[in-house]
Amino acid sequence: MLLPSAHEQTELVEVVRITPDANDPLPKTMTGEDTALWEQAEAREALALVKELPGSQPGQTFLPGWGMRVHGPRGTLFEIAFSYECHAARVWGPAVPHKQEGIYSFDPDSPAAVELLRRFRSGE
Repeated sequence: MLLPSAHEQTELVEVVRITPDANDPLPKTMTGEDTALWEQAEAREALALVKELPGSQPGQTFLPGWGMRVHGPRGTLFEIAFSYECHAARVWGPAVPHKQEGIYSFDPDSPAAVELLRRFRSGE
């Protein structure tokens, strides 16, 4: 999956268990419970898994359950909301070029997606 070049500035990743908002399927920021903070090596490993996500056919409805809020030295770089049910992830944020913002499909059964979900759930 395509990541913005700003991912190279990552210092911290917040893992968010997203609380869905039926009134706004594409909110400006994710809401939910922070379940983990990944720094340095953990953050780089998680973003490497995201980069490895292969494409897939997206589903009909985007209902994300997990997300990553990626921070650099000056604050939030970007956010990624993952919908494993519809095989899609939304990427947006201040460090994302406008033409790269959007929804990208991914294969939720791929080894990278399975490992990423495992890390989301375990808080590792």
